[in-house]
Amino acid sequence: MIVISTKMNIHEHQAKEILKEFGAPVSNGIVIYSIDEIKKKISKLQSKEFVLKAQIHAGGRGKAGGVKLIKNISNLEKEAKQMMGKILVTHQTGPKGKKVKRLYIEEASEISKEFYLSCLIDRETSKIAFISSTEGGMDIEKVAAETPDKIITNKIDLNDKGPNEEEIEKIISIFNFDNSQKKIAKKLIISLYEIITQKDANLIEINPLIITKSNKIICLDAKMNFDDNAIYRRPEILKLRDLNEEEPAEIEASKYDLAYIKLNGSIGCMVNGAGLAMATMDIIKLYGKEPANFLDVGGGASKEKVAAAFKLILSDKNVKGILINIFGGIMRCDVLAQGVVDAAKEIKINVPIVVRLAGTNFEEGKKILDNSDLEIISASNLSDAAQKIVKEIK
Repeated sequence: MIVISTKMNIHEHQAKEILKEFGAPVSNGIVIYSIDEIKKKISKLQSKEFVLKAQIHAGGRGKAGGVKLIKNISNLEKEAKQMMGKILVTHQTGPKGKKVKRLYIEEASEISKEFYLSCLIDRETSKIAFISSTEGGMDIEKVAAETPDKIITNKIDLNDKGPNEEEIEKIISIFNFDNSQKKIAKKLIISLYEIITQKDANLIEINPLIITKSNKIICLDAKMNFDDNAIYRRPEILKLRDLNEEEPAEIEASKYDLAYIKLNGSIGCMVNGAGLAMATMDIIKLYGKEPANFLDVGGGASKEKVAAAFKLILSDKNVKGILINIFGGIMRCDVLAQGVVDAAKEIKINVPIVVRLAGTNFEEGKKILDNSDLEIISASNLSDAAQKIVKEIK
């Protein structure tokens, strides 16, 4: 079964600003968008050594040369020049990589111990899950698979008061902190809970959470993402969006309020309703192919919106065929059909199209498609539609 998650990612430096706002301990740092800014901003930092970090929406930056310890200020500008504009290729960017367009410079920390701490929404239980581990700085999935005794998960109920003392003690128990460290850690747990509930965050990951040689607790690296469906009520979070880090097709989709996520398959999907879209993608997989996208045009889409959706699908060069699956309720089949025809007038279509229409104005929609110059293959139900599009592209 395919699982789709819609989220908005932010950069590390932005995540740390939010952590600082909620009282969490982070290192002092500056963000720069050009090398000239270093001289203007560096006085804000007090350390003699610095950590230079490429800011991209992907993990694995260190192994790709995107995180460097700078021993003195004279080397900082030189290293920054080499990193700015560099294409970083990590296990999360894909082979094309991502271009570095901003850098984060922070005060270096003397690390004594490293831990892992995250807070996320557990949708299966409608609770907030805290994951804690003694293995900081590592891939947490690898830790869970290879050394499960070094990781614990605690789930707490959503409430106005946040986690109680007993729940917090369980979350931090694996760290074996002393009393002074526990005091800071407990405040950090409350801060993470407040960010999740007050900012509609999906995930907050601190990896690593460190203890310094001077016995300070610091969130050394931070990752956050937010629920796309709640962004409308968090304008301060929406301002943090970096369009340079997103798929161009997904940016275009957001202009038309389309729920679109690019995938790696060959069959483009246009469906109304998220549940029906998921079922459509699953049945494509059942018959041996992969969907090229998740696309929900919504319940009350106009023909302009449908045309935009159709263009989005065809903009993907991997698409070898299109499956349109519409169950007309609020979304009328004739509106969908007209949108497809309008889009076809602007874009040359050279892939097979299978359409399954049912519901409101089904006959009118079918007539519009039949009277067009498009070579449409009709399907009687979803299973029939999936089998036909798979057959067409083999």
